[in-house]
Amino acid sequence: MINELLYLDHAAATPLDARVLKVMQPYYTDQFFNPSSPYVLALTVRHDYEAAKQTIAQTIGAKGDELVMTAGATESINLAFNSIGGHVVTANIEHHAVLAAAKRYDHTIISSDEKGIVSADAVRLAIRADTRLVSIALANNELGTIQPLRDIATVIHDEREKRRQVGDTTPIYLHSDASQGAGQLDIHVSRLGVDLLTLNAGKVYGPKQVGLLWASSHVVLNAQIVGGGQERGLRSGTENVAGVVGFAKAMELADVHRKYESERLRTLRDELQQKLTTTFEDAVVSGSQKRRLPSHLHISFPGLDAERLIFALEMRGVMVATGSACAANKGTRSHVLTAINLPPEVADGSLRLTLGHLSTEETIAKAGAIIIEEIVRERERLTK
Repeated sequence: MINELLYLDHAAATPLDARVLKVMQPYYTDQFFNPSSPYVLALTVRHDYEAAKQTIAQTIGAKGDELVMTAGATESINLAFNSIGGHVVTANIEHHAVLAAAKRYDHTIISSDEKGIVSADAVRLAIRADTRLVSIALANNELGTIQPLRDIATVIHDEREKRRQVGDTTPIYLHSDASQGAGQLDIHVSRLGVDLLTLNAGKVYGPKQVGLLWASSHVVLNAQIVGGGQERGLRSGTENVAGVVGFAKAMELADVHRKYESERLRTLRDELQQKLTTTFEDAVVSGSQKRRLPSHLHISFPGLDAERLIFALEMRGVMVATGSACAANKGTRSHVLTAINLPPEVADGSLRLTLGHLSTEETIAKAGAIIIEEIVRERERLTK
């Protein structure tokens, strides 16, 4: 019997913030109108929808008419890739959605280092004369490693200028899935230096199945879903007004509280890491210790079976992951851990612990104690 939920899987899903739900509710009931209808009540909903897009855009330093609202990050990523096409460069630690999209085109997969960092030099060496798209996530969803995106953007800028000087009109763009970094990092598009940006409401305490693709004005997108011509003809279908209004509120709250929340999570994460590594000297913390999201702790306990450990922890109310939810659902070893050359006996005993709004001093202390107890119990079982 689970007495208390101790949730350490915020990277997979976040609970809907009550303030977000409150602003969404009217669009399911009193203001249910189709924003494409011609009467005043519907036009009011249309105004609210566009205002919500503008609010989201402001949090990333963009304009509302530069956003294409989608049904999550995966659709956004596909819209970016399918619009640009050509030769694509991405990294071996990217999310499955990026890797799957890249494989539909001529592509080059570059390697990160053993901390999960993708270097600008590696990107530079991978770019060919026909490369049109480079896609590197702002932060890795498993390790939490923050990528040197600004340096990579400089590489793209230099390549674009080199082509211009010789009269080569082949475009090259930088896309980044910033879903995991939103709410913890600065995602202002001009400071990142990106041409396209993906975000996901479900990662910032907003509604699931709501996302967006921001594209700079010099990027030409091609419609993937045709029909009534919504979203400037780039994503047809009746607008998800409630979802986008909720996304706007979630982004607004994330932007306001980002600095405080990041420091709070970093403090809690470091306390949990110290407790676990002090108790188990052979524990392995993966990813960069200096360049990672405040919320993330990826830690391995060599010789253990993480799946058994996760089941035991679940029975006691502690919810953790082995890696991304996608990999866990397939029952496969994380491609990210393979990419950073983590030995199988270490990788198989790995946990991804991700903190968020539900994390407090009390819950982290309780969860840490239970994790330690279950690891000790499992190691005792293995030595019998």
